Amino acid sequence: MSLPKFVVGMLFVIACVSVWSYLDSASAGTVILRMIACAVILQVGYFLVVFAMVAMSAPKSGESAKLRAKNSPSAKADELTTKGT
Repeated sequence: MSLPKFVVGMLFVIACVSVWSYLDSASAGTVILRMIACAVILQVGYFLVVFAMVAMSAPKSGESAKLRAKNSPSAKADELTTKGT
């Protein structure tokens, strides 16, 4: 999920929480506290999802060495030896 989509969704959810709190006849302090709690929970959730996506996409330690060896331009052993006269 891209950051702009997340921000729009987060603002929509916070607006829904504030309207729900207002209709629940909560005080202004309670409305603000619920909005802050909602924003913190959404931020932590977004961080955990992004962290999990990065952790899943990272190659394993053995795989990365194999990929580097496969993709790196290296000279063959017979090219490194001296040719006779």
